[in-house]
Amino acid sequence: MPASVTRRCRLSGVRLAQVRADADALLHALEEDGAELAVSLVDDAEIQQLNRDYRGKDRPTDVLAFAMREGERVPGDEAVLGDVVISLETAARQARRRGVSDADEVRASLIHGVLHLLGYDHERSPAEARRMKAMERRLKAVLHCRC
Repeated sequence: MPASVTRRCRLSGVRLAQVRADADALLHALEEDGAELAVSLVDDAEIQQLNRDYRGKDRPTDVLAFAMREGERVPGDEAVLGDVVISLETAARQARRRGVSDADEVRASLIHGVLHLLGYDHERSPAEARRMKAMERRLKAVLHCRC
């Protein structure tokens, strides 16, 4: 099942079709081809509200992940991976700071968010942070990301 991508904010150089193709390529590389993934491209105001409401942090962030494979499960929901929300405004600022394209910064955020959906958590421990960083590097190579 292909990933669904919605855009409620625009950023030059970031194409909806490319984000969808990147999401599908990630799912394939992670052997999650049948997974349902929703990606939303939003502005800082929307992601700040989500960050405040769900994480208690009243500030914008680059990416949020809402996993559906955590907690109590319902029979038949195995295919539902979750939602990744990316702030295009934050991505643009980070891209300028890091000297990469906006599209590559969005790819990096997408990778990071999808890994969170699969249970990776860099805040859990230094070992888990290293494990997640190694997987991010592998997936960046899959997407030919220069980020």
